[in-house]
Amino acid sequence: MSEEVGSECKPHACAIQDCLQSNGYNESKCTKVIDELYKCCKEFYEKNGPEAQSVCCPKFNLLQTKLKQRSLGKIDAELLK
Repeated sequence: MSEEVGSECKPHACAIQDCLQSNGYNESKCTKVIDELYKCCKEFYEKNGPEAQSVCCPKFNLLQTKLKQRSLGKIDAELLK
């Protein structure tokens, strides 16, 4: 069977999991790898259209929301103490 559509972003998704595990699941310490996944997913949707599906990427509309939030400086959740 051929490689799954959208799997080109899988290394980025795995990097997020590794980062989260290494940093006690504190998303604020994994911003760079999260941004890399979102960039990959944006390119995936530009290439395949907004109806495309990938197990590694958020749905197109959610990705658009996340990218907008990040452009406004609203980064991922911080670990509450």
